[in-house]
Amino acid sequence: MKPVLFLFPILLFFSCQKTEKVEVNIQSEEPEWQVLFNGNNLSGWTPKIHHHEVGDNYANTFRVVDGAIEVNYDGYGDFEDRFGHLFYEKPFSSFHLSWEYRFTDQFLETAPSYTYRNSGVMFHSQAPETILKEQDWPISVEYQMYAEEEEGVARPTGNMCSPGTDVVFEGKIDERHCINSSGPTFKWDQWVKAELIVYGDSIVHHLVNGDTVLTYTKPQIGGGVANRFDPTIKVDGTPLKSGYIGLQSEGQGVIFKEIKIREL
Repeated sequence: MKPVLFLFPILLFFSCQKTEKVEVNIQSEEPEWQVLFNGNNLSGWTPKIHHHEVGDNYANTFRVVDGAIEVNYDGYGDFEDRFGHLFYEKPFSSFHLSWEYRFTDQFLETAPSYTYRNSGVMFHSQAPETILKEQDWPISVEYQMYAEEEEGVARPTGNMCSPGTDVVFEGKIDERHCINSSGPTFKWDQWVKAELIVYGDSIVHHLVNGDTVLTYTKPQIGGGVANRFDPTIKVDGTPLKSGYIGLQSEGQGVIFKEIKIREL
């Protein structure tokens, strides 16, 4: 029995040492950030603007100015519902997306009034090449960005909108097109840090300046708002496990910068 009693603590020691080493390795594995916008040009990004073919950056709507992506309408006459989106070339499933934005003082008076100091970032979107020329909105989920419209009147940013999609909020599918967050209201010219933490078709968190302002689950195809889409793409009830990221243009000038992602 003596040899057994003697070996047991030695084996236990080496077993503990091995376990501790594995734990350290697991903790050190952090997903790396990937920069989506190079600060110089729109390489890797594809525009799709309502009434125009995919790839047509009508009137240079999306442009690079001072190392940021600017949405600008100085080449427009009437807006004519030219809702646009600039899509990154690769789809993502589970990810942490971060960007900074602020609005400009440019607004087209012929754009819908609800687009005033309003823009967004789409995610889990259909691929841009599947969006028809006369389709107004991509089937996607939107992180909606707002700024103050009337002084002293709350207009929280970090909301969720759902063109052609549904989400589960507070335990059931929410039929509202947009769900307001608990986020703050910002002046139009303030820089805001926005973040999305998405786990496939499971759970989604919206963050504003580091604080979680909205959480919902089970993004899926459904609902209304999107029009003139390919019916083979919109199969209601289909879980949205992945998709494309798109920056929005809808009549309000806005600037995006520091766009980066890490896959989870």
